[in-house]
Amino acid sequence: MLNKYPLWKTLMVAFIVAIGALYATPNLYGEDPAVQVSGLRGVEANVTTLDTIKGHLRASDIDFASIVLEKGQVLTRFKNTEDQLKARDVLDDNLGKQYSVALNLTPDTPDWLAAIGGTPMKLGLDLSGGVSFLMEVNMKEAINKAKAGMVGDFRGDLRAEKIRYRSVKEDGNAIVVKFRKVDDLDQGQSLLKKRYRDILFNSDDDTLTLTAQITEEKLKEIREYALKQNILIIRNRVNELGVAEPLVQRQGKKHIVIELPGVQDTAKAKEILNATATIEFRLVDTEGDLNAALNGRIPASSILLTDKDGRPTLLKKRVMLTGDHITDAKSGFDEYSRPQVNISLDSAGGSKMSNGTKSNVGKPMATVFIEYKPTGKRDHEGNMVFEKVQEIISVATIQARLGKSFRITGAGSPAEAHNLALLLRAGALIAPIAIVEERTVGPTLGAENVRLGFEAIMLGFGLVFIFMIIYYRAFGVVANCALAANLVLIIGIMSMIPGATLTLPGMAGIVLTVGMAVDANVLIFERIREEIREGKTIQQAIHQGYDAAFSTIIDANVTTLIAALILFAVGTGPVKGFAVTLSIGIITSMFTSVIGSRAIVNAVWGGKSLKKLSI
Repeated sequence: MLNKYPLWKTLMVAFIVAIGALYATPNLYGEDPAVQVSGLRGVEANVTTLDTIKGHLRASDIDFASIVLEKGQVLTRFKNTEDQLKARDVLDDNLGKQYSVALNLTPDTPDWLAAIGGTPMKLGLDLSGGVSFLMEVNMKEAINKAKAGMVGDFRGDLRAEKIRYRSVKEDGNAIVVKFRKVDDLDQGQSLLKKRYRDILFNSDDDTLTLTAQITEEKLKEIREYALKQNILIIRNRVNELGVAEPLVQRQGKKHIVIELPGVQDTAKAKEILNATATIEFRLVDTEGDLNAALNGRIPASSILLTDKDGRPTLLKKRVMLTGDHITDAKSGFDEYSRPQVNISLDSAGGSKMSNGTKSNVGKPMATVFIEYKPTGKRDHEGNMVFEKVQEIISVATIQARLGKSFRITGAGSPAEAHNLALLLRAGALIAPIAIVEERTVGPTLGAENVRLGFEAIMLGFGLVFIFMIIYYRAFGVVANCALAANLVLIIGIMSMIPGATLTLPGMAGIVLTVGMAVDANVLIFERIREEIREGKTIQQAIHQGYDAAFSTIIDANVTTLIAALILFAVGTGPVKGFAVTLSIGIITSMFTSVIGSRAIVNAVWGGKSLKKLSI
């Protein structure tokens, strides 16, 4: 029988729309301004903390909607942002340094809905308010660091194979190795060529030198690696901040865009993101003359550094271990209640530390804190100039051979130990970065964008709704039902996808989808009209209208979908937001306009003997 769906197909359409509606529901509940209190340095919030917070808020006459203790954190909801900001100030002043007080926007989703994974759509920076940073990666320092690493690797490889050499030094974009004999030169060249195939080697028998020239391809690879690794590390740092749905992505050849929706206090975010801290472990040069070094006569194999109190110490230039091998770092206290940082290394780092300390038991080892601070100046290549600050955290005697886990002390206050642990845990940046631009979108402006965007969607929907009813009558109602289902499905899918974020351009994509979705029904309905004018029966006209228009609809939507996917692949920021909603809208509109609307048509008019059709 023409125009009759089997029961399973009708139920499938109803089930998909119902699921979309269910997961779109959390967006009706909105978000509450909240203050989140969590413990630092291993401290967990408990019932006593909760009661203390209640006491401080009541003493300050600050009303709160609810307060709960979950997962070692106290979350207090408020009815407005004014009370939220007052509460933050009060708790900051009274809870002390053992707790972190952060502003938050918390979904007001019912528990039963949250239990099945129902969450509202994540709003982008332009809709929820927050802060955006444009950060520049210092590529010159990334290349210098890579060259320094190669110098160390060359020395290590030659020593391991017992090939004697005079020196290994940097010379521009080249590394020059000087040998003692021609045989050593030949052996060294053979070894290094085999291990470093992406570097050009040239030897000179007269001067007994081997020059390793870093190619342009290798330099490009170093820059790409620095940018990608910095993005990865910044993402880890953002996760440590606890920001919901952040955006971290590259822009151009040396910039990174970071958007932190919902962040109202940017001080901590800037401190953590802009920090370029790492640590190095070096042996103390006990044989060198400290007084001579203070007078400028520093041995070639040593460097002179000071601690935070200005006390100088002579250290070996050779680095035993860098922070790149740190996999975990936690702050705590030692047996004398002094702040310490417990460090875990990866297997390569554990091996290096073990080899470096086994023959140096009883000797002092220094932990050096390194940070790059932007000077605000630029070099002739346009790179930002950074000042390298090195400070000795502690000097301790190696009591036994160290492995993958050990601790360092002397980090200063507990707060400094906590921040150091956070930075080391998130990872050391491959190259220094600096904030070159900062933009803040207030929550009021974000709310205004949401209101205007919602009004645009409703206005577009309303005009299409009226036009379809006037022009297509009963079938116009069917198209409007499909259009409403399409809107519900877009919102439901955007709410279900973990990484999907709705931005202002994304709202523009939804508005465009509303117009495109009804296009398919216009094609179908016009074809049905043509078939009726040609004298075919109502059922034949409906059947032919849907079947004949299907290929045209698929062609039009697939080409648009390809364009949307290309926009997503090559676009950044707002362009990606537009592409995401447009792609989802195209897929849902094909489903609702063709399958969904036909299910309604079949249920109302299918299989019946009709002489007239309201179209």
